Amino acid sequence: MAHELSNRALGFPRILLRKLGLGLEIRLRYITARLQDPIQQFALTLGAPGKAVPVIQVRKNDGGSRLLRGIRGRSGGVLLAAGVLLTSLAVPAQDLQFFRVGTGSSSGTYFPIGGIIASAVSNPPGSRECSRGGSCGVPGLIAIAQSTHGSVANVMAIAEGTLESGFSQADVAYWAYTGSGIFEQKGAIESLRAIANLYPESIHLVVRRGSGIRKVADLKGKRISLDREGSGTRGDALLILAAHGLTPDDIEAESISVGAAADKLRSGDLDGFFFIVGTPANAVSALAEDNLITLVPIDGPEADALRKAYPFFAADSISSGTYLNVPQTQTLSVGAQWLVSADVPEELVYRITKALWHDTTRRLLDTGHPKGRQILLETSLNGIGIPLHPGALRYYEESGLALPGTLSSEPAETLSGSGETQ
Repeated sequence: MAHELSNRALGFPRILLRKLGLGLEIRLRYITARLQDPIQQFALTLGAPGKAVPVIQVRKNDGGSRLLRGIRGRSGGVLLAAGVLLTSLAVPAQDLQFFRVGTGSSSGTYFPIGGIIASAVSNPPGSRECSRGGSCGVPGLIAIAQSTHGSVANVMAIAEGTLESGFSQADVAYWAYTGSGIFEQKGAIESLRAIANLYPESIHLVVRRGSGIRKVADLKGKRISLDREGSGTRGDALLILAAHGLTPDDIEAESISVGAAADKLRSGDLDGFFFIVGTPANAVSALAEDNLITLVPIDGPEADALRKAYPFFAADSISSGTYLNVPQTQTLSVGAQWLVSADVPEELVYRITKALWHDTTRRLLDTGHPKGRQILLETSLNGIGIPLHPGALRYYEESGLALPGTLSSEPAETLSGSGETQ
């Protein structure tokens, strides 16, 4: 159901709207939508009277700030990217290029990191020059951090053409490209390409204090959430159980979201849950602050065997102090990676990759989010199990990075065969 709102509903000053005007009709509609969680959105449309064209959807969070949700068309005028109001007066539509970045839930890590990166690679017409302290992104590009259901949803949306790019766990990217693991029934998505590995996502095995669970083998007979059906977290949880001689039948397995699992653990109706996320994770922090949980190590010969069998796994450690009252915990991690469609032009991806590793982006990452400091050029190729996009490959070759042979922009023969994981 749509409701007309005043131009001040999102805080747009009328004088600014008049400056943008020149006969433009500006209309705001309130929309209720449901993605991972109920969210509120506002749709902004610009166009000549009687011919308004939907341009941008803006999501208003509980704090009242304005965040870009999605693109509906092209126009000059008011644009929101990473929470910043951009104005572009009398700019021809052909001078603008939109590039969507699928992230995750607004309560997770993908969404804020996506906003920082989208802002860094954007350079709308009329922006100040990079040399004068302005944007150092791709000229004419407006990148949009779009909230989604996460890795699997992003990979599917890239395949369907509803996203140009998106963030994904390294394991999900590998399974999607090879048609293995959780994508065995869906089939291989051979159009996936990588731009960069971003940062490690730690595997959290969160358990209730007093549950008697000190190691993975202790999960037998316990009430454990493996995450939702079809999720990357669930796929990895099953691999971890199997490495320890367990199956879902050996536990009281549940298939619920992290939020629901945290609530059930808090109420005493769940003994633990798996969660793959960049640290610190808000859902885990809240439980730790109430001294309700601890973390179970994922290490030893079983973890070594997993890393040998599945190259997207890496040894990891969650430091003491990351979560209140939780000691340092050895675990595994998978990389958070930026994927793109093979159909995106080489020159555009080259420029986006160059902007991602520009010095000005470094400053934004270092100050914008704790995980931003772990996004480094020297680890940009770690754990990538699918081919690089030719544009990204060209940038890394120019940068002098050592390139593993498996990162060729052409599909590797070993990855496009039977679809079995290696």
